[in-house]
Amino acid sequence: MEDLYRILEVPRDATQADIKKAYRQLVRKYHPDTHPGDREAEEKFKKINAAYSVLGDEEKRARYDQFGTADGSGPFGGMNGMDFGDLFGDLFSQVFGGGMGRRASDPEAPRRGGDLEMVLRVTLLEAAQGVAREVEVPRWERCETCSGTGAKPGTKPEPCPVCGGRGQVQQVQRSIFGEFMTIAACPNCGGAGKVIRDKCADCGGHGQVRKKRKLEVKIPAGVERGTRLRIPGAGDAGTKGGAAGDLYLVVDVAPSERFERDGADLHARLVLTYPQAVLGAEAEIETLTDGPEKIAVPPGTAHGQVLKVRGKGMPRLNRPKSRGDLYAHVFIDVPAKLTDRQRELITQLADEMKAPVGTGEPGFFEKVKKLFN
Repeated sequence: MEDLYRILEVPRDATQADIKKAYRQLVRKYHPDTHPGDREAEEKFKKINAAYSVLGDEEKRARYDQFGTADGSGPFGGMNGMDFGDLFGDLFSQVFGGGMGRRASDPEAPRRGGDLEMVLRVTLLEAAQGVAREVEVPRWERCETCSGTGAKPGTKPEPCPVCGGRGQVQQVQRSIFGEFMTIAACPNCGGAGKVIRDKCADCGGHGQVRKKRKLEVKIPAGVERGTRLRIPGAGDAGTKGGAAGDLYLVVDVAPSERFERDGADLHARLVLTYPQAVLGAEAEIETLTDGPEKIAVPPGTAHGQVLKVRGKGMPRLNRPKSRGDLYAHVFIDVPAKLTDRQRELITQLADEMKAPVGTGEPGFFEKVKKLFN
């Protein structure tokens, strides 16, 4: 069994972040879409995904580090890489004539297809309202030419002459108890139990071909960046009549020019004039999905103050009737140019507030402008 760390090209003390980074780089490098018809790249791609399914899960990784397999058993589990299930099973089977050995796997047993993962980007508005999108999924499907057998039409796979169609062979293994017979995958047929003399021209004997399928998927309201949506049966096709794998869509929400999102809450800018902030007003703020909303601005509202509009944020995932809030961050608009009348009124206000203007030192309006800019 090939070392999983070597497959992902990381050291054994690599962090989970390092493993994830290495996985993404290798997936991009060996993805079948970038190597059409390259079976070596395809096999490498499958090994990378299988390795990450173990090392990317902290619990499975811990079992692998301890036993050599993710389930704590297998050909590299136990002491010195010895499989105690096979060792003691064969021992009792030979000594007592019982059936305590591990049951050989059936090469004709159905095998489930692999899972796929894709990134789907939506706008903030689509994330708030939910949306139906069409996605194109590259996946492995059963070859229609050979009906998934891998053999040229008119022919069929033949039983492997080495293992007699069992897919497994017995091997002698030395241990502290002596020599024992163990079972391993047939090196000639790779455990399939059959060999193909005349391969199908369309699939090259693999029984599957790479195709792109268009699927319509529904994105529920309230999704966030990183939300994983499972589409059952939309992954790679299974073999030997096995079920297809699943498709996982990882949602990426594009940034918005008007809103910042914090979970179910939204944050937006509310621009006020100086008189509105000082005297109070009823202002309007644009919401994401409900149009303009009236908001009461209390007298003496300061620059940077935050006002809350309840229930005008994002819907919560799987709870569309429950919504977050909209937070309005106050920005006071200080005009760069004034009419003569406006300047006269501001000067009168400065006199009333004993804040001289028009001198070498910053006056009232200049102080306000400097403060808020």
